[in-house]
Amino acid sequence: MPAAGNDPRVSVIVPTLNEEKNIDALLTKIIEAFRAEPYGIEIIIADGGSTDATEVKANDWITRAPLRFIHARSGRGLAGDVLVAARQARADVVIVMDADLSHPPEVAPLLARPVLDKIADMVIGSRYVKGGGTPEWPWTRRVISRVATLLAWPLVNANDPLSGFFAIGREKLLLVEPSADGFKIALEALLANEDLRVKEIPIVFYDRQYGQSKMSRRQIFAYVRRLVALAGGAVSAGNTMRFAVVGLLGLMVDMGIFHILWKQGVGIAAAHMSSFFAATVLNYLLNSQWAFRQTSRGHLDWSSYLRFLSVTFMALFLRGGVLALLEQHPGIPMNISLVAAIVVASAVNYLGFVFYVFPRAGARPDITWRLAAVGLAGYAVLLRLVYLGLPNLLPEEAYYWNYAQHPALGYLDHPPMVAWLISMGTTVFGSTEFGVRIATFMCWGITAGFCYGFSRKLYGKAVGLLSVMFFALLPGFFVTGFYAFPDAPLIACWAGMLFFLERALLSGRRLAWWGVGLCLGLGMLSKYSIALLVPAVLVFMILDRKSRHWLRKLEPYAALLLAVLLFTPVIVWNFWNGWASFAFQSTRRLRSHPQFSLHLFIGSLLVLLTPLGFFAAVKEFFVPPGKKSRDGRDGEADARSRRFIAVLTLVPLSVFALFSLRYHPKLNWMIPLSLGIIPLLAANLFSARRKAIASFEQRAWGPTLVALALIFGGTLHFLSIGLPGVPYRKDSVSPVAWKEMGQMIEQIEDEVEAQTGVPPLVVGMDKYFIASQMAFYRDNGHSDADKEEGYKDTGSDNLFGGNGLMYAWWFPPADQTGRTLVLVSFKQESLADERISPFVQRFDSMQKVNVMKKGVPAGTFYYRVAYGYRAGNS
Repeated sequence: MPAAGNDPRVSVIVPTLNEEKNIDALLTKIIEAFRAEPYGIEIIIADGGSTDATEVKANDWITRAPLRFIHARSGRGLAGDVLVAARQARADVVIVMDADLSHPPEVAPLLARPVLDKIADMVIGSRYVKGGGTPEWPWTRRVISRVATLLAWPLVNANDPLSGFFAIGREKLLLVEPSADGFKIALEALLANEDLRVKEIPIVFYDRQYGQSKMSRRQIFAYVRRLVALAGGAVSAGNTMRFAVVGLLGLMVDMGIFHILWKQGVGIAAAHMSSFFAATVLNYLLNSQWAFRQTSRGHLDWSSYLRFLSVTFMALFLRGGVLALLEQHPGIPMNISLVAAIVVASAVNYLGFVFYVFPRAGARPDITWRLAAVGLAGYAVLLRLVYLGLPNLLPEEAYYWNYAQHPALGYLDHPPMVAWLISMGTTVFGSTEFGVRIATFMCWGITAGFCYGFSRKLYGKAVGLLSVMFFALLPGFFVTGFYAFPDAPLIACWAGMLFFLERALLSGRRLAWWGVGLCLGLGMLSKYSIALLVPAVLVFMILDRKSRHWLRKLEPYAALLLAVLLFTPVIVWNFWNGWASFAFQSTRRLRSHPQFSLHLFIGSLLVLLTPLGFFAAVKEFFVPPGKKSRDGRDGEADARSRRFIAVLTLVPLSVFALFSLRYHPKLNWMIPLSLGIIPLLAANLFSARRKAIASFEQRAWGPTLVALALIFGGTLHFLSIGLPGVPYRKDSVSPVAWKEMGQMIEQIEDEVEAQTGVPPLVVGMDKYFIASQMAFYRDNGHSDADKEEGYKDTGSDNLFGGNGLMYAWWFPPADQTGRTLVLVSFKQESLADERISPFVQRFDSMQKVNVMKKGVPAGTFYYRVAYGYRAGNS
């Protein structure tokens, strides 16, 4: 039997409530588990008011074991009882475990040892790490446990923060608020201590055999309420009910004003925004003065009002997307659509009010930023998903949709990955905007996962969460995570390479090289620029002493071979087509007109990272590493991480910087390079919380990220249903009206076919914008089969000697001889007599067409019909 002595080193606290049938077996197992340990223990039974023979059973052991029985009866559940016992514990290390034998006592010494040796501050017996499990639980309990764990997951550095079986320093446990209530004392301890070194040991959690579980619906609600309070949220049954009452009043005002404006013929955008703002003024006054009076203290101030406006604008833009989405379905009444949109906006408003506008005072900055990361990233995901199928395709997207209609192993200006992804999406969802973009959304999700994993491995979980937030909202990543560009799969593969390279080079995992090769090969099928990571990896191996041995290993070369094998389709296509794509992306760019563009290169980085992010990144690259890293690792580990990020970012970046000295770089080239910078931005922001006075960066990032969310929301709202007071373009067709233009061109095409008896060829008189959009939208409203045939009757300016990119492959001029053409342009000079007369037998006069979108002018275009095309002069 382990002796307690006068100075036990471990106190085992067992909270009980009616556990008479488990006491004997429990104490026997605890004593046996610690018998071989070279230190004394004490066992404290912290009883919460048992009405059975629990106390009698425990007292029988007092003469046989180092046991104390305490009438805790805190009135605050298990957490309160444990704190009562901890105050009376004599040891510096405390183990907390349940009395029902679901926690295996034989594991208790394993929990204590790392804390005693000061290797960890807290050791958790975890159900949710490799080797752990809950084999006897019904599926309903598994789901409830997983959901409850997921809710707490962003706030703590543990996989099983709700485990009741853990070891911790007594002083750290006593930092838990005395008002702690409920069953989740481990969560309370995790959130009461900043920067705990947490270790998890797997346990198999078996259900109790005797007695009755204390879990109930009331405990579940109590847990959620306590979790929100620990996270700084001002939530209570009272303010929730008051918020609901305020919401109902706002709903009546909102719907009343909307219907008045709607019946007066006001557009949907102006009607819903006007009614929304009227309702929000009422909401702010009532919420600040009544619903959240306890945290707002009844004061109306500009800072809270600005936060209120930010939240309500975010809700407004999401609501507009829901309204526009439901409007696409004529069978759904407007009242139902409006109510659904209001419900979504109310949910955003409530969460924003609870955590951002009227929060509890005293919330830890690191917890606040973790919540901000989840909230802002979650909002960005919802915004993308709601609007994904609403805005018209951009011309580039329509061009890549045309790729998918011409299946090939490669294309002149890009590899085939974007075509394959669009083909997959449209096969499932049809040739719609949503079908074209859904694969991009999936690529964004994959990239976010890699970004989180890469950043978490370097700097910890909190930095991983903040990295996802930056990835969700920085301009370049938001755009490429929404629109169907080749950059989406490229960025996913680039992030995957960083993820696997970290594991290969910094963690020494041999199998990670297969992931490197897979991502490099798939990335090369997306855009060639990912090849710049190959010399960057070589430079890092040379500079990093611990990585040089890989130069003598087989794995890196096998990864390179795998990438080449995956890239074979593009090589084959280039071989068959005179190496056209390789030349297009290399020698053709070097033959362009020289232009010093370093300022444009720097400007691109300022746009992609924001000025705040740009200067923070510059500072991070030039600040020498300290003796300790942000997550407590030694200086060498931190130095290797910095070197890894710097080399894999700056080597590719330097190529574009040198290119910009003589040529014009494209903004999207720099987007994937920013992936390596994101962990630095997140780590810098997270480490700034430790300073007594918040740095400028920390104070500025909050408003900057919120502003970015509002800009993206407002832009998508404008592109989908417009913004009151923001006019459409008049000189050419506005980006919101390609569909309307396509319908008008289709009418013209039908008239020409009726006159000639032969379908004409619609020709966009620019590189590919007009042709691509007309191929997609000209058969709008027809079946997908009709739409996917329409691309065969759409050509480009290559028929008149212009550069049509892939249209030169798809519509060789010689193949169009004798055809009737409908020439379409935004510029009159493109349709001038002297330009087109050498190529056709005759032509009609030029016509100007005004495009309307829902009764509002949305631009103009010009067209003329030409007969008897001759290719000889092209």
